Amino acid sequence: MLSTARLTLTPVAVSDYDDLVLLWQDAAFTRHITGRNLSAEEVWFRLLRDIGHWSVLGRGNWSMRLTETGAYVGSVGVLDYHRDVVPPMGAPELGWGIGGAFQGQGLAREGVSAALAWADAVLKAPRTVCMIAPVNLASLRLAGHVGYVRYADGIYRDEPTILMERINPSGPR
Repeated sequence: MLSTARLTLTPVAVSDYDDLVLLWQDAAFTRHITGRNLSAEEVWFRLLRDIGHWSVLGRGNWSMRLTETGAYVGSVGVLDYHRDVVPPMGAPELGWGIGGAFQGQGLAREGVSAALAWADAVLKAPRTVCMIAPVNLASLRLAGHVGYVRYADGIYRDEPTILMERINPSGPR
């Protein structure tokens, strides 16, 4: 479990399913990830994948909830999806998404910062990467705010993507 000033982050769990179904029906959330809403069945398979990620790798997606109310905000994770992206990423991937009702409040930055602090301290990854659609300006700004810089233009599922990296500030120099 991780916490910030406003958020509690817990590894994704079966108990998050109903909230995830609602999240994946939110066009503000899905527009830059899948470009479409997901069915309840697709959400279930994603949930099982994410639970398995924690079981196999000891890392994965956290569910972000407002500490004060328990409202489901979105997710952030340190991932290895073995993506078929060109060029290959070659490092743990940071991914995040916030429901439309919570966008523009700095909550994504809080969650991403907590996940990066965990990756730096626990995972001790020398570098993390993220891939962001060129039209996703909010995520590109957030990535820059937390230290990511563009290192390549890539292709993922026949679509252009921007590949960014962040060097662990506490790693070897």
